[in-house]
Parts: sequence; C-alpha cells; structure tokens
Amino acid sequence: MDTDLKAACLLKDAIKRSSTGFLTAKSVSDWHKLLGLTFPVLRFFRRYPTLFHEFPHARYANLPCFRLTDTAMLLDSEEQTIHKTYESDTMERLCRVLMMMKSRTMPLQSLHSLKWDLGLPDNFEKTLVPKYPDDFRFVRTSDGLPGLRLAQWHDEFSVSALQKKNESNKTGDEYRQFKRGKTALAFSMNFPRGYGAQKRVKAWMEEFQKLPYISPYEDSRQIDPNSDLMEKRAVGVLHEFLSLTIHKKIKRNYLRSLREELNLPHKFTRLFTRYPGIFYLSLKCKTTTVTLKEGYQRGSLVDPHPLVRTRKKFYHVMKTGLLYRGKGEIVSPQQDILLDGDANSETEQAETEEEEVGTDDECYEETSATEEDESDEDQ
Repeated sequence: MDTDLKAACLLKDAIKRSSTGFLTAKSVSDWHKLLGLTFPVLRFFRRYPTLFHEFPHARYANLPCFRLTDTAMLLDSEEQTIHKTYESDTMERLCRVLMMMKSRTMPLQSLHSLKWDLGLPDNFEKTLVPKYPDDFRFVRTSDGLPGLRLAQWHDEFSVSALQKKNESNKTGDEYRQFKRGKTALAFSMNFPRGYGAQKRVKAWMEEFQKLPYISPYEDSRQIDPNSDLMEKRAVGVLHEFLSLTIHKKIKRNYLRSLREELNLPHKFTRLFTRYPGIFYLSLKCKTTTVTLKEGYQRGSLVDPHPLVRTRKKFYHVMKTGLLYRGKGEIVSPQQDILLDGDANSETEQAETEEEEVGTDDECYEETSATEEDESDEDQ
C-alpha cells in the first residue's frame, strides 16, 4: 500500500505543479527510483486510470500524456482543505523537528524526503514557511546546502509525546515528583510473544525504565555517549521522532541521515532490535521501515491524522481502478463514496491488513534478521 500510494500522491503533486497541467511519459521516464518504484513510471500511470487520465500529446501523437481525473482533483481539494485547517498543527510539528536538531537546522532536501511522513504540504517552503517569518529562516547549512533553521524557540512545544502521555496518566502528586526528577518516565512496551516473559528481559527492562528520562529537546552533549543513560535518551529521541510522523513510521535510512544532528550513536539502528517492545521493523519491498508500536492497535492507527484518512481514500480509488481495469473496464468511483470516510467496509478491511504492524511472532523474526543486515550496512 505505502509505496504505490506515496508514488501516486507525489505524481499528483507534480502534475499540479506543471505549467501545462499534465506530464508526458518522457518527462517522468527516469523517476522510478525517486518514487520508490521497481518498474517504469509509464506502467504505473496506466495501472491507476481512476487517478490519471491518459491522452495523446497535441503535437506528438505517439507521446502519452497524463493529467488528473476529476476524482483525483476532488481528493486533492479535500487534502488542501485539511492542510489549511490544520496549518498550525503542521507548523508546530515542523518546529518540533527542528528543535530536536543540534543546530536547529535541516537541509531542505532532507525535509522534502520527510514531507510525506510529517504531513507537510507540497512546496511547504513556499506555501507554509513564509507565513511564519518569526519562526523559520532560510539559511545555508555547513555543507553549503539550502536549509531551514528554527528562528524562535517555543517552550510550549518542548514537551515530548511520552511526557504528555505520562502527565495525563499521573495524579497531581506523581507528576510533581516527576517534575522534580524523582521518578522516571515509562515507555509503553508490547513485546513479541514469549519475549517479554523471559526473566532476564524483564529485569533488563525494569532497570531501563528506572533510568532518568532525558527529553529529546534537551541538550545531551554532556552525557557519556557510552552510558545506559545515553541509550535511553536515544530511545526517547527515536520515540519522539516517530510520534511526530502522521503514520507513526518512517524509513530507517531517513533517520540514519539525521543521526549526527539528532546526536544518536553510530550504531543507533540496533536499538530497534534491542527494544522490540517499543519498535517494530518491517523488511517489505527491500526497504526497512521502523514503526512505533504504541501508535497502532490491532493493526490500525490509534489516532489517525485527517491526512491519513484522505490518503486511504486515495488508496481506495487506486484499488478500484486497478480492479476494474483487470476486468477490461474503467469505472470512476462515485463522489459520495469519496466523501464518506466510512464507506465500503471491505476496502477498509483491506486497508487495515495493509497497514497492519504485524503479529508478535513476525516482529521478532523480522527484527532479528534486520540486525544481521544492518551489521553489514554499517561496516
């Protein structure tokens, strides 16, 4: 689901940005790697006729062109409405990401890679950032790349998702004790079947939970990089970063590219296999994706962002087009189906299966395999 859905949305945005309102097969012929596809983009376009309408070029009859269907335009309109409605939420999320960086700065290229995961609007550097001149500033990074820097610190944003959760679960006296540094914050744990029941693992996790919690928004450069405290701090950083993504998951390589700015240890991705009660690793499509376990319940997001719901509608439209195309027909979904978030229970069930984080046994097996794979990558 994720790869095709993301590719479709990126192509949708590219068509919208085009001055002609369409893309030619030639112009996107080398985009497959950029979109994460293992087959030609032309084939991808033709696979989803309910989103992309094919027509011949006005001057070159043999050159296929693609524009958005009315259905795709309707979905895009709904997406743009969500971006406007939740603009302040998006601005806060962007601030939080920059607040976690040592230099409070990120290359625009890195932010564009994270645009899908963070729920940023297309061309956010032109449509969102200029609206907040007191909060963001365009700069050059130390590598000379165009970057975005946090211009103003927000104390109210520096409360992590774990702190918020513990604050809501504690009584007034308990939270006062925590604020004084006299109690630790506990991470939610959901172990693979049989793993958490081991006495050795239980004892280790109890000691881990007792360690002081270091907020990912605090300066950690004075902490011993080889200490258990730094390891817990690294787990907290990864937990917070995943909490900021709207799908509560992200490609491992995206995190690796931010390792130095997040002040994470060189072998930090091994933490995903050391703490399978917190994180889940998937190796689907030869891509390693890390998921925050507590973000899901029975395979579905616990608190889905409105953009996630709209993306599910995109997926429903894509799947419908693929289904009918296989039967030799092309039928566009009705608008009332698109506007009803609970429509088509079979599709919702299919989406849940695609979104599912996996069974506990699968988690343990996949993370074990990934640790070996990562060892080779890090050499």
